[in-house]
Amino acid sequence: MISPAVFRINVLSGLTVALAMVPEAVAFALVAQVSPLTGLYAAFIVALITSLFGGRPGMISGATGALAVVMVSLVATHGVEYLFAAVVLMGLFQLVFAACRLGKFIRMVPHPVMLGFVNGLAIVIFLAQFQHFKVAGPDGGHTWLSGLPLYTMVGLTVLTVAIIYLFPRLTRALPATLVAIVAVSLLTLGLGIDTRTVGDLGSIAGGFPSFHLPQVPWNLETLRVILPYSLILAAIGLIESLLTLNLIDDMTETRGRPNKDSAAQGAANVVTGFFGGMGGCAMIGQSMINVGNGALHRISGVATALFLLSFIMFGSTLIEAIPLAALIGVMVVVAEKTFEWGSFRLFGKVPRADVRVGLLVAAVTVVVDLAAAVVVGVIVSALVFAWEHAKQVRVSSREGPDGRKIYDVEGTVFFASVAGFQQQFVPRDDPDTVEIDFRNARLMDHSAIDAVNALAERYQRAGKHLSLRHLSRDCTELMDKARRMIIVDYHEDPRYRVADDKLA
Repeated sequence: MISPAVFRINVLSGLTVALAMVPEAVAFALVAQVSPLTGLYAAFIVALITSLFGGRPGMISGATGALAVVMVSLVATHGVEYLFAAVVLMGLFQLVFAACRLGKFIRMVPHPVMLGFVNGLAIVIFLAQFQHFKVAGPDGGHTWLSGLPLYTMVGLTVLTVAIIYLFPRLTRALPATLVAIVAVSLLTLGLGIDTRTVGDLGSIAGGFPSFHLPQVPWNLETLRVILPYSLILAAIGLIESLLTLNLIDDMTETRGRPNKDSAAQGAANVVTGFFGGMGGCAMIGQSMINVGNGALHRISGVATALFLLSFIMFGSTLIEAIPLAALIGVMVVVAEKTFEWGSFRLFGKVPRADVRVGLLVAAVTVVVDLAAAVVVGVIVSALVFAWEHAKQVRVSSREGPDGRKIYDVEGTVFFASVAGFQQQFVPRDDPDTVEIDFRNARLMDHSAIDAVNALAERYQRAGKHLSLRHLSRDCTELMDKARRMIIVDYHEDPRYRVADDKLA
């Protein structure tokens, strides 16, 4: 049973998150060139379904900017109905991903990539707030606020940030973010301060979302149009959600369920596509607000969704009166708390390659998008890992009691290290009898097996007798020319797997 205090914290946190989600959902809808209600319906449906059935209680999902920037091209070219169809297909791809139980692979994302992702996303959240300091000009463009309107916005933003940081020193009975939003809103209304509000982004008034079959031709041509977008949207949504899940796991020292969350996200996107929503995924900013408030139950996400629906149906007038500066202040604090400031202390204490990977991922996250950043980070990390391990193969030699030459190999022999491994042997300079001992080495892939076969062939051509010791049974099965040179010792030979399709 959940105690009344925990229930109150989760419900109030849900209210706070819902208030912060409104301008984000509206702004992302405008980025995708769809109506504000399209973004709000997505926020409601995705938040509700993922909160009820997802694998990470406390994580908040909804319409996001990472997806909106991909959607805009489809909407501009083919219209919003094609977007709804693409969101449905996106959800189906995510359901297939979950059915194949591929969520576990998110655990393979290296820590430097996670740091870069978090820091890059914090920068993106912070920079995104500056768009609210622009207004539409008479020529259709956007210009920066200036004079008193600018000073008012900045002052209210600073006041919001100050309340969020100072209020917990008085009491933690109420979420500081909610107190800040309410206090700044009452201040502007009470003093009649003229400043930009949520209503300036567009009306959020509407009814309950209704079933809507995408009005597109259901044929192969439509599939050809939406397929690339759906694949990209599905990948971005899953990557952002699973990385956010990992981040919350680390913060709370608990364990989420990636496959269950992927399935819930897929189902949510299928539903939202049929109810006029733009789809969504995990929102790291809102999730950080929720977790920071101590709300780690599904109640908080469900409350967020229900509050969003109530804003749309009943409370649009009140919500539209909230100053944008109050919500900007909340997101500035989120960005500050999301950024891993401790990563600066790692300079000089961790390998330079890890630092460079983190900086690269952060930069790509800011300049391109999250999905590209993670893919680039994982590839670069893998290449760095291969390069570093390739340099760790060592070969030493000694003379045996019967005059034979014995090579002792240490390290991992694989595709990146085979060239250096082969260069250690010069058959023409060796005596007639040579032995290579792999007791402290591992042959990890087919490239390593080929390297040993090639080495055996070199010794054969030189007329030398070569023996191979302490190889795994897998290696023996895969050897060709070198098989008869292997000395098998079932008591001493190691047992490990070699990555090769032939063994399957």
